[in-house]
Amino acid sequence: MIASLSGTVLTVGLDSLVLGVGGVGMLVHTTPATAASVRTGQSADLATTLVVREDSLTLYGFASADEKAVFETVQTVSGVGPRLALAMLAVHSPDTLRLAIAREDIATLTKVPGIGKKGAERLVLELRDKLGVVVGEGTGPAAEPADTGEVWRAQVREALVGLGWNVKQADAALDKVAPQAAEDAGVSALLRAALQELGR
Repeated sequence: MIASLSGTVLTVGLDSLVLGVGGVGMLVHTTPATAASVRTGQSADLATTLVVREDSLTLYGFASADEKAVFETVQTVSGVGPRLALAMLAVHSPDTLRLAIAREDIATLTKVPGIGKKGAERLVLELRDKLGVVVGEGTGPAAEPADTGEVWRAQVREALVGLGWNVKQADAALDKVAPQAAEDAGVSALLRAALQELGR
């Protein structure tokens, strides 16, 4: 099991990055916030989980051991795989998930694409005693330089669809955050704003 990686960031996407470790470029899938917190050429330390499938080996990376623990724990619930677990952390912080489960807050849990009312109830039932108590406030990602033109729209749409929303839902959210793009907000900031719109 690859439990952590330390290396130089070679490339950064909206929800993934390539980390150079000992001459090897490792593709690591992350939340948009984690990807936005690193820069090409900088060193980065990530807690990681290697998911082994019959036809693939996929690395998932996290800014903290707490995120990694939540990612692994939520997958003990039937029907929750790595992609849905990552979507949960893209929409909510670990502490928000803990509070939602402790308070049986179905509305908060169903803001995650792919989780309906029954799925949220199953999460509450099966995770109530597994996620532990709230450990503290998370920190936001680092600021990102402004992006120009309409390139941001395609990038944010792709990330939203990858997280489980359909194109129509993604485009509706993009229309709402477009004024922020005009104010030179970065792509990761626009993605976070779109996620907030979709979570309303």
